[in-house]
Amino acid sequence: MHINNVEFAGAIANLNGKAPGSHPQVAFSGRSNVGKSSLVNRLLGRTRTAVARVSSTPGKTREINFFDVKATTSTGEAARFYVVDLPGYGYAKVPVGVRVEWQKVIEWYLGSTKELKGVVQLIDARIDPVTADRQMVEYLEQAALPALFVLTKVDKLTRSERAAQVRKVIASLGIHPDQTIEFSSKTGEGRDQLLESIESLITT
Repeated sequence: MHINNVEFAGAIANLNGKAPGSHPQVAFSGRSNVGKSSLVNRLLGRTRTAVARVSSTPGKTREINFFDVKATTSTGEAARFYVVDLPGYGYAKVPVGVRVEWQKVIEWYLGSTKELKGVVQLIDARIDPVTADRQMVEYLEQAALPALFVLTKVDKLTRSERAAQVRKVIASLGIHPDQTIEFSSKTGEGRDQLLESIESLITT
């Protein structure tokens, strides 16, 4: 799939907020410091002029952000969908009350959005999954939501470290290797594979 154009379309900050349109949606979820904004920018070809805000302070994004994507599929057909950037979870410096509200909004969105085609769950490949990661994987399974698991920051691992750590993360989360994509926002590794997977989600 080729990305032709991307624009910020709007945001939801509260329960029962409305999406900016009715196009298919693919949500991106992950810990606050997992590199989600960098991944979204690389995925959408916006490495020079970022569309997703990259912050030096994890946990700053407090809204569900929608990016309107126009693309061409591998069969040459026009496609339009929303990349949905969910607030990062698990950042300790955010007040407990705020984290609870984020969780409510995220669970409401994931559980009630008919246009949602799937979730791209980001996991930092360098470290072992935390409790919040495992809880998210369990939630996605219980909600029967199609999910891809993207292991970020793989460029920061040596070849020998990477192979062992990827196996460890997959085993810890109890997910299937076929559901995982190794990704680097720095080099672009994994971008084509992720775009191909997203195309399958929005066209089926």
